[in-house]
Amino acid sequence: MNPLTAVIVDDENLARRGLALRLQQIPEVAIVAECANGEEALAAIAEHEPELVFLDIQMPGMDGFEVLARLQADTLPMIVFVTAYDEYAVDAFKVHAVDYILKPVDEQRLQEAVTRALEQREQQQSALGKAKLMELVMGITGASARSVEAMASGQGRLSWPERLTIRDGGAISFIRVADIEWIDAAGDYMCIHAQGKTHIMRVTMKELEAMLDPARFLRVHRSTIVNASGIIGARSLDSGEYLLQLESGAQVKVSRGYRERVRELLEA
Repeated sequence: MNPLTAVIVDDENLARRGLALRLQQIPEVAIVAECANGEEALAAIAEHEPELVFLDIQMPGMDGFEVLARLQADTLPMIVFVTAYDEYAVDAFKVHAVDYILKPVDEQRLQEAVTRALEQREQQQSALGKAKLMELVMGITGASARSVEAMASGQGRLSWPERLTIRDGGAISFIRVADIEWIDAAGDYMCIHAQGKTHIMRVTMKELEAMLDPARFLRVHRSTIVNASGIIGARSLDSGEYLLQLESGAQVKVSRGYRERVRELLEA
């Protein structure tokens, strides 16, 4: 089992280091960054895309809940709050935190939180089971449950849409899927770049990715999708990541979590 990649966020240096030392004794966790404030946390989460964040609540400038509010809704890491105050427990429950640990941190409680995070990861990975997958496909294609069953059993074929519908107030426009060059996330909106124009679509990245043919569209970052046919070159960075060059002239960075898939494409 791969360890949970984790980021520690706490404005107190001693508390941060103490938590890091305890987590280093838990093999199911791999610390990828330590942050002293909210801004550092947002940057580290964007860079490392951790599965788990140990997050202090009361911090100067931006508290833990404000950090969560500035993260994209469909790409939230799992959160374990680590705080000296118990009055935020209800609020932590409302934002679906994995656990709520009071300082000073007890090693057994820390292990329990990690175990819960591992269980939640397993649940998330199995969440695309038959029932939810069927519901998703039905919502995208308008197909009946019986039709989706036939597709799943190989008796039918799922056809991908040839165009997307964009609504802007009372105006409706259509984009040919073949014309899409790349897509990036901006909060709760997707910026769809096609033929030199940027179209805004209110949908999550996961929902939009499910509408696109995975044989043509490649996820290269937690918040970026590219049309593979528009990639004309790539440059390897010192970090081991790639910088893709698109026909439109745009350059798109491939994050570490997706580089193997892109490498397979480039080698093919």
